Amino acid sequence: MSAGNALTRSVPWRGTAWAMGKLGLSGRTLVIAIPMLWLLVFFLAPFFVLGRISLAEAIIARPPFTPLFDRAPDGSLEIIASLENFRFLIEDALYRNAYLSSIRIALVATIFALLIGYPIAYYIARAPEPRRTILLLMVILPFWTSFLLRVYAWMGFLRSNGVINNTLISLGIIDAPLRMLQTDFAVYIGIVYTYLPFMILPLYANLTKLDGALLEASSDLGASPMVTFFTITLPLSLPGIVAGSMLVFIPAIGEYVIPALLGGPDTLMIGRVLWDEFFSSRDWPVASAVAIVMLFLVVAPIMWLQSIQNRRGMD
Repeated sequence: MSAGNALTRSVPWRGTAWAMGKLGLSGRTLVIAIPMLWLLVFFLAPFFVLGRISLAEAIIARPPFTPLFDRAPDGSLEIIASLENFRFLIEDALYRNAYLSSIRIALVATIFALLIGYPIAYYIARAPEPRRTILLLMVILPFWTSFLLRVYAWMGFLRSNGVINNTLISLGIIDAPLRMLQTDFAVYIGIVYTYLPFMILPLYANLTKLDGALLEASSDLGASPMVTFFTITLPLSLPGIVAGSMLVFIPAIGEYVIPALLGGPDTLMIGRVLWDEFFSSRDWPVASAVAIVMLFLVVAPIMWLQSIQNRRGMD
């Protein structure tokens, strides 16, 4: 046995490093390869499956769509694919309205989450250390309970004989219960409440890195706190604003549970349309086309923002 082989066997991690070197994989490449493999298996593979189904036609069978390949009468193999489902989405007003309604609700909820989450994140970032830990724990605490239970709890608050209406009636503010449940208002409350921590945490991480010397210099130069905020704090916190907004907007646009439980029958969101197409209508090709179009609607703004950040980094 040579000395090199003995050293490789006695130190396992050196043997692994040697094997990686033979394969041409450095440590950095391996670190990147693991998440890329994860995305390949759990994102690209389902995406191609949906893409394949979206090009098929709905049939009464199992699976409920036509195969991609079929044998022609002359024995040759032919591809059965059509863009009819995507044309149907463009022509049908239901799906257009569902996309527009989903974008509107997600955008409005993201704006409200930003308006509520920014002051909270700013206060936590400026709080002294013992209090800061407690405040962060209070932000993260809702994640320790079930998402479904938290949405159900809002049903108890917003219904006609719920906590809010009973409190307002007992205080004499209103005479009759307000209709809050099964409205867009309830959907906004549910989305903002559910995804508010996703807005606060990126903003907090960005604001804690803000150099306090810049704020002191602005104050020494005679700037008011409001001017200092709009000229220094707000511009430097833009990366946190973008990250938090994306973390709220992206899942909100495809939300299903909150509109189903808190929204009314006229609350049209693409998540509910997807559910109806997959499980009620059993029209898997159209549902797959809806999902693919929604994916591109979400990915397009992300790529646009990424290109803007890359250009700023080059400048």
